[in-house]
Amino acid sequence: MSVDKLKDAVKQILNEVDVVIGYTEGFDKVHATPLFINTQDEVDKLIWDQRCVHNLASYLPSLKRKKVGVIVKGCDSRTIVQYIQEGLINKENVKIIGIPCTGVISLKKLLKAVDFANIDDITFEGNGNVNVKTDKETKTFSLMDIAPDKCKTCQYPTPLVYDVLIGDPIKSDKPKESVYEDIIEFDKKSLEEKLAYWQKEFDRCIRCYACRNACPMCVCQDSCIAESREPHWISQRATLTEKFMFHLIHTVHLAGRCVECGECERACPMGIPVNTLKRKINLEMKELFDYVPGVNPDDKPPMYTFNVDELKIKEHKIG
Repeated sequence: MSVDKLKDAVKQILNEVDVVIGYTEGFDKVHATPLFINTQDEVDKLIWDQRCVHNLASYLPSLKRKKVGVIVKGCDSRTIVQYIQEGLINKENVKIIGIPCTGVISLKKLLKAVDFANIDDITFEGNGNVNVKTDKETKTFSLMDIAPDKCKTCQYPTPLVYDVLIGDPIKSDKPKESVYEDIIEFDKKSLEEKLAYWQKEFDRCIRCYACRNACPMCVCQDSCIAESREPHWISQRATLTEKFMFHLIHTVHLAGRCVECGECERACPMGIPVNTLKRKINLEMKELFDYVPGVNPDDKPPMYTFNVDELKIKEHKIG
């Protein structure tokens, strides 16, 4: 994909909107950072490569009263679809620049792969290889070896909604069965094993709420139960019980809404697999309601509807 074509598209769209959200160089060679473009001169700061990991669609609800252009990958576009379903944005005020994506890097995996050495430079080849120069040596990795887990099972490499598509559409070559393969395998554990696993993971939580802050669907942060005292759901005590309570409420809040962008896990400084819980709920939603979040703008999230008799829920027959 040509960055020049991306810049040309942004220049055109900038005439129709107040701001375009894209990516630019971060504070070092391995980081990209969000870029808010207000003038034509700022377009030259745009970049696009496998470092562009942020889900830029997350900014849209806070800019609801403005006309906004936004660059999205396939997984990011699911966020926009979900926003449309829930009425969180006005699509008429949003210009979507879609970019087909073959995967991005996971900084955590990359740093582990180079034994946490200082990275001086990183380059990406068209064949899917990543060259990493550290202060000790130069190594070459396959992108999938240092990509987030979501990239290895991605079903939507091409954005599902867009006004302009930069590059040719890409079809997923990942089997659909692989999406929840790890969840199904984890479910084979006993209740005691599952509890022990999550107790160990959540005991490491420092309650920084980075997972909540990074989540594009956590749109009620101003009244989040983490800080709310009316009602007083949880305290500020750093106990396992309180941590468990927050994460379970967070998970249920996202039932049928999580678009599996992985921002929660990327943001977690403790490396807790918080997205696993959300994906477990998504699997249940798929089995119960044949619903996948963020795929069809005309769908209605299951938790937004009510039927006296759900086809796959037979609780009234219990007993």
